[in-house]
Amino acid sequence: MNSRVDQTIEKHDKGYNCAQAVACTYCDLVGADEGEVFKITEALGLGMGGMECTCGAVSGACVVAGLKNSTCNLEKPNSKGSSYKLSRQIVEQFLKKNGTVVCKELKGVDTGKVVRSCPDCIRDAAEILEKVLFSEE
Repeated sequence: MNSRVDQTIEKHDKGYNCAQAVACTYCDLVGADEGEVFKITEALGLGMGGMECTCGAVSGACVVAGLKNSTCNLEKPNSKGSSYKLSRQIVEQFLKKNGTVVCKELKGVDTGKVVRSCPDCIRDAAEILEKVLFSEE
């Protein structure tokens, strides 16, 4: 697979939030409509709206993991465990690289020291997503 990391940055530059930039770049690879994914991930940006929670880029990558992995078995949900495993891999790799997955901490809100900029978080999340979800394809 050719890397789409640059496309994530192009989307962010157009005004997509961090979650949208990541998730919308890969939605076609998981059979999802970009407009729907855009809406689904809209409230996940800015650390879920206020910088207090998980980085939107990481959240967007985890959304793609669910879209790719879920069996969508509404009667007997049976793919949660494997989806959780993929999300855990994404979160753990991002955490290992950056020391935190919390938007507020990444942006240095309390410390004044930026750990990682939004574009860099987006790049990291996209690279990790490609490695975890698409490296075998």
